[in-house]
Formats: sequence, structure tokens, C-alpha cells
Amino acid sequence: MRSDDASLPAAGLARPTLPLPLWEFVGMIAAMMALNALAIDTMLPALHDIARSYSLQQENDQQLVIFAYVAGFGAPQLVFGPVSDSFGRKRVVLGCIVAYTIAAFFCMGVTSFTMLLATRFFQGIAASGIRVIAVSVVRDLMGGRAMARIMSLVMTVFMVVPILAPSVGQGVMLLASWQWTFGVLGLAGIGMFIWIWMRLPETLSADNRQPLNFKASFRAYRTVVTTRETLGYMCASGVLFGALFAYVASSEQVFRDVFDKTDTFVLWFAGIACVMSGANFMNSRIVERLGQRRVSHTVLLVFLAISSLNTVLMMTVGEKLAIFYPLFAVTFACFGMIGANFSSLAMEPLGRIAGTGSAAYGFMTTTVASFFGWMVASRFDGSVVPILEGYIGLGLTCLVIVLVTERGKLFGTREDAL
Repeated sequence: MRSDDASLPAAGLARPTLPLPLWEFVGMIAAMMALNALAIDTMLPALHDIARSYSLQQENDQQLVIFAYVAGFGAPQLVFGPVSDSFGRKRVVLGCIVAYTIAAFFCMGVTSFTMLLATRFFQGIAASGIRVIAVSVVRDLMGGRAMARIMSLVMTVFMVVPILAPSVGQGVMLLASWQWTFGVLGLAGIGMFIWIWMRLPETLSADNRQPLNFKASFRAYRTVVTTRETLGYMCASGVLFGALFAYVASSEQVFRDVFDKTDTFVLWFAGIACVMSGANFMNSRIVERLGQRRVSHTVLLVFLAISSLNTVLMMTVGEKLAIFYPLFAVTFACFGMIGANFSSLAMEPLGRIAGTGSAAYGFMTTTVASFFGWMVASRFDGSVVPILEGYIGLGLTCLVIVLVTERGKLFGTREDAL
């Protein structure tokens, strides 16, 4: 029997009882996750200035400001998961926000590029705990299609940050130095700390807490990696999320060097984020009726088809923004509808070890995904073709993993396995 999107009524299809009004709960979880996106997207317009400030010899080295943060963000989640399963969610997340805020302000004063990367790495560690607990809080309260619906709503709100963050960064640079793109992160951290401290109750009851020791943690992670659906969809997400990291790291170069849109970069970047936000909202409206598998498997095939078409057109017709951008936007609309569904499919079987499961999933969609993203983004040579070819490779690998996980059968539902 599959543990699937038609979850048990108490955990899946029944409307969950939330500790806050729905709008505030969705907004709070989205804001917690948005601290991570803010730390990546706000300084995208500043990357070129950062490279000049530190006299970087290789232009692609500016991407390290992103990847150093992501490197810190990944593996520590494997620690924060068991810690939050043992001590609860609220205390841990507040401590992580304090560390995130301190690192943000410290970034403003570093005197070398090496120190900047080291501080960004530390900030990524702090942000990893925030991300783990954001997903864990949702899983504490619900599962199945209900979780997919809430996560889609969260992602709809969350995508406002990639829409606005580059514009915020560019606006800051009109008034101050690039260092203040990091100062914005510190101010956001202070606001988030106050909101959670005042409004979010503890969501993990004392009865459901796990002992914090090596044996218990090993047992929990063994459950994660031996649960077929969890492992399969974590790996699939880890591969496909590489496309997102590749886009974020190379987007400023693509729009500047290929399409000569330096001055309007933030608008083109925001357009992709708007499309992803709309796709997440659409997913929230249809997933409880159709199920995570039908939706995510279908759009994964569309992701592959559109990426392939865009590649062929760029190679034959030429690199024209009027052709590239609409197809690229559709590609990321597909990506937007895959993320929440893969996440809920991976998390659904885990129950009491939601923190550990969220940590493992986060590790795959950050550390592993950033490696694939770096492999794709580092191939940028003044043309979008290597990036699009990388998307095809990532999409095909993801599809193979899903096929293995589902034993060759796509579009299924739990009812099919009963």
C-alpha cells in the first residue's frame, strides 16, 4: 500500500486546525522560508559591484556569493532536524534567526572577499535551521493533500520575495553602497524574530518529541532513506532544484551579456517569479482534487518538452529574447507546480520525525541541488544554450528517478494501489 496523496482523513483531506488564522499562518511560514530567498535574491543586482569592489579576476567568481551561502545552508539541516524533533520548533528557530541577523550585519563590514564568503557560509547555516522548522511546523499540523495545498499557498506568497528582492537590492544601491543589501537581511531578521516570538505557539507536543542521541538520530535517518517514496522524491527534488540554483546564479549574466538588459534585469527576473507564484496558486486549487502525482508527473514532462523546444530554437533561430523568455517562463511555471507536490510526497510517510525528514529533504534540495546548479551555471559562456542543455539533463535524470520510485508507473494515486 502506498502512503500517498489521498492521505488518511485526519492527516490529509480533513481541514486542519491551525494555531493562527489561515492568512497569518501561511504568511508566517512563507516569511520564514523567504529569509532564505531574501539572502540570495537581494544582492543579485549587486554581484557585479561586489566583483569590482574585491577586484575578482574571473567574472563567474561573483556566483560564489550565492553558492557559499547555499553550501552553508545544506548539510547543517541534517543536525537541525533531530534537534528540533527533540527540543521543539520555537526555541530552535528563534536562535537560528538571531544568528542569521548577526551574520547579515557582519557581512556589511568584512574587508576581503574570503571573509565575505565565510560569513555568508555561516549565515547559510543559520538559515538552514529556519527552513527545516518552517516545513516541520506545517507537517506537525497536517499531511497529504492538505499539506500540499498549504505548501502551495505558502509558495504563492513566498514567491513575492523573488519578485521584489532584486528591486529592493537595486533600490538600496541607488541610496547606499552594496553593503546595505546585506543590511536589509538583518532588518528582516529582527522583524521575523518579533513576529514568531509573539505569535507562534510550539507545534510539537511533548509526547511526540524524540530523544536527542546518536542512536535515535541514526534510526530516524535510516527510516528516511529506507522509505521508498521519501528517498525517491527527495532525490528527484535534489536534481530538479539544480535548475533553480543555476537560474539564480547565472540570471544576471544572462540578461546582461546575452540580451543586453542590465537596466531592466530586475523586471525580467520578477516576471519569472510572478509566473512561478501563479503556478503555485494554481496548484493549490487543483491538487486536492487531482492529487500530487498526477499534477507533478504531468508538469515534469512539460518541463522537459519546453526546455528541449527552447534549446532547439535558440540553436536554430538565434538567441532572441522574444522567443526565449516566454518559453523559459513556462518552464519555471512547471517547476513551481512540482516543488510543493514532491515535498508533500516525500514528507507524507514520516509523521513524528517530520523535523528529520524536513532536514534530509532540505539537504537534497540545497546542497545536492546547488552542486547540480553550479555544474550548469558554470558552463555559461555568453550563450543560453549550455544552461538550457543543463535543464534537459536535470529533467531527464529527475524523470528516471521518479520512474524508479513509482516502479515505472506515472500519474498514480493511492487508490490505485489499494
